[in-house]
Amino acid sequence: MIKAGFLVLFLHGAIAFALAAPMDADSHRGAVFFQQQGCVNCHTVNGGGPGKARDLSRRLTRDYTPAGIAGLMWSHAPVMWTTMAKENVPIPRVSTAQAADLFAYFYATRYFERLGEAEIGKRLFQEKRCTECHSLTASGGGVGPPVENWESLQSPILLIQHMWNHQTQMHNAMAARGVTWPHLSSQELEDLLIYLQNLPQTREKEDFLLLPSPENGEQLFREKGCAECHKGKLALENRLSDSTLTDVAAAMWNHAPQMRQPPPELTITEWEQLISYVWAKQFFATRGNAARGHKTFDSKKCAVCHNDPSSGAPTLSKPSEPYSAINMVSVLWQHGPAMLQKMHEKHITWPQLSQNEMANLIAYLNSL
Repeated sequence: MIKAGFLVLFLHGAIAFALAAPMDADSHRGAVFFQQQGCVNCHTVNGGGPGKARDLSRRLTRDYTPAGIAGLMWSHAPVMWTTMAKENVPIPRVSTAQAADLFAYFYATRYFERLGEAEIGKRLFQEKRCTECHSLTASGGGVGPPVENWESLQSPILLIQHMWNHQTQMHNAMAARGVTWPHLSSQELEDLLIYLQNLPQTREKEDFLLLPSPENGEQLFREKGCAECHKGKLALENRLSDSTLTDVAAAMWNHAPQMRQPPPELTITEWEQLISYVWAKQFFATRGNAARGHKTFDSKKCAVCHNDPSSGAPTLSKPSEPYSAINMVSVLWQHGPAMLQKMHEKHITWPQLSQNEMANLIAYLNSL
């Protein structure tokens, strides 16, 4: 696995962009798929591999959203396909389920997170007075579990669960020591995680993210009382679009003193189901401008085929579920080569899509 610090339609009738049915997402499966499909034949991971393409774990920025990854894949697809053909690497046909696993892999390896600084995290661990309860090793004492035993460092879901379930216990321990509940920005939490994940005792642990089918999450969202608060202006669809899991964890930490006490306790399975429900509804709900997306659709000449029934391309219409980065990536790899061939025949240049253009395009498709 990549260590911390670290992813469109053509023939044969109507092609569904949406996730047709609830599905799970597993970063382990995503990592295996990434390996088996030959991605590592070009893309270096943590300095290993042939280095023909950029090292996916060493980016100068973490500004990518899921729509940004979809746009990047779209823009570079013809180059990738040409390289794969020269090296006799079959072009994979990525299903929506496999695309979901890939994005779980990207989330688990923190590809969407901001860049973190271990030195800043080390300083914050002291300044936020974490050391008054938590030592780095079991031999260091402390009323809380030592960092080397924190399973939550490897899974963003576990991190959120532990922050939630232990907030009352931590609040009481802090109050007994006269420690004010510390505010953590998303960037500060990222710096802390980078520091703690790269300690000698923790750096070899494997990152993972497992999200089951979200179908039970909505019921839990109501039963646990989440829906009582998260409505209107606090509705998650107004607050979580393009958020990372670290953003969510930091927000939950900062609002813990204002939350209902004691908070309902949730098992890791329940958290996985809840986050999976939110994931399916919100984490890929891209913020985009539909009007600008319409202009992108026209300027990139998508309409040449998709508004022409004689071209063989499907006429686009609103699906039962929103368009997302997941199905954009899936359809790109399933139907992109045929699209590229048809575009060559019509003398249309393969379009380059920026992150904003992809986000706006998705917004436009969802407005149809």
